[in-house]
Amino acid sequence: MTLYLCGFMGCGKTTVGKIIAKKLGLAYLDSDEEIVIKENMTIPEIFDKMGEPYFRKSEAETIKNFIGHKAVVSCGGGAMLNSDTAKSVSENGGIIVFIDVPFEVCYERIKGDSNRPIAVQSTKEQLLERYNQRYPIYLKNSEIRVECDCSPMESAEKIISAIKLRR
Repeated sequence: MTLYLCGFMGCGKTTVGKIIAKKLGLAYLDSDEEIVIKENMTIPEIFDKMGEPYFRKSEAETIKNFIGHKAVVSCGGGAMLNSDTAKSVSENGGIIVFIDVPFEVCYERIKGDSNRPIAVQSTKEQLLERYNQRYPIYLKNSEIRVECDCSPMESAEKIISAIKLRR
């Protein structure tokens, strides 16, 4: 089983993903970490030197490279906005889970985070607009939606329960 966690910046994909991987005895993979290693640059450097379209292309390739691994994958906030990527994952047995967290919670977690170029370069209003644009796409491109306005451990348990119900 390959479980792909998607959702807005700051929803908890990394933190919750690591907990889920440990609880299920699966490997843990992070698309952003893989891109940083592959490009030998930080995400802000990639955005600055290569641009967001280059980053998104690399992100899609990275996500597709995870297909077939028995792992929990934390996807970048924009990864599952790409319908082709989501379709490829789903057609190859991956399970896409949308970690649904209210904007205000996400915002409190990401504001001032210098490793998030979009967050740093955007006002709160711009981020809310982006959140609202992305929300229906996350819903459309995921198989499971879990409300996770709770602790990371509770979020992990809710997601694991949702996956078991799906089987």
